[in-house]
Amino acid sequence: MKAIAYEGTGRLRTMSVDAAPPGPGELQIAVAYCGLCGTDLHIAHGNMDARVRTPLVFGHEASGTVAAVGSGVEGWAPGDPLTVMPLLWDGTCAACLAGHQHICQNLTFVGIDAPGALQQLWNVPAEIAVPLPAGLDLRTAALVEPVAVAVHDVRRSELQIGDRVVVLGGGPIGVLIACVARHAGADVLVAEIDESRRELIAALGIDVLDPAAADLVAEVERRTNGTGADVVFEVSGAAAAARSATSLAKVRGTIVVVAIHSAAREIDLQRVFWRELRLLGARVYQRSDFERAIQLLHQGVVPGAELISGVVALEETATAVKDLSAGRGMKILVDVAGEDRA
Repeated sequence: MKAIAYEGTGRLRTMSVDAAPPGPGELQIAVAYCGLCGTDLHIAHGNMDARVRTPLVFGHEASGTVAAVGSGVEGWAPGDPLTVMPLLWDGTCAACLAGHQHICQNLTFVGIDAPGALQQLWNVPAEIAVPLPAGLDLRTAALVEPVAVAVHDVRRSELQIGDRVVVLGGGPIGVLIACVARHAGADVLVAEIDESRRELIAALGIDVLDPAAADLVAEVERRTNGTGADVVFEVSGAAAAARSATSLAKVRGTIVVVAIHSAAREIDLQRVFWRELRLLGARVYQRSDFERAIQLLHQGVVPGAELISGVVALEETATAVKDLSAGRGMKILVDVAGEDRA
């Protein structure tokens, strides 16, 4: 089978390797598509060399079908469509015992800490496989994982119908948060500096502005009659956005930190104190978030087709990484199977 491996110091290589059969308790997945995300770019650029073991087959936004079933696995048959919730927890740490297994203190993230989906046959523990409904095409299903991120972020915010929401950053996760929040009944404004992304967001019927060309604080005050936003999602990872978040939230408003910030950021704690703001982190997802994400995609609430910028062959993964790194495209899928189902 073919696979893409990260070899270290920013190098990717297409490999031809023998596929091992699934072990006890495992499913072998014939991977159809794998989406590329910001974490994959960090890996490919060498920014996570201190964490990953090379050569690493990465990728975790996957869809496919069951190719083979390992011993002891029940409820699955070859051909069943599925995706993967790529989290493995130890079940013994304080976080797990408190019911927060998704942020286990010893979490293994499959595709980063263990081999991922950029291989044509992928063996995974059956416990992390999630079934897909009939009629959900496998292209769209490759978006389940990032949609689950957005579902989790919105759920963490405790957003209510009619809330005014600001999303700082209109990349894939920011757009998905905007879609999920809008479906939950919120009035949404996205702040995004990239023109092509703003055009896509506007085409989805979501309000968007360029914070480099307009006064975002003034616009939020205008839209809320001076009150401020109920919920602010910081998705950009930019220092300026982190600083601005406290200026946008209303009294007792909520700020949800979604982006992975590579360094400590300045934040106006005086504003947090003065307005009794609530500052929350939101990381990955739970099984219920995955199941809800599948529903939203299947129902067309999240416009999967509009968000997919293109599909590339497995051998073109490095080119796709370069395009995404340069800001070209919203979501690029890798056709791992080599037989695009469009």
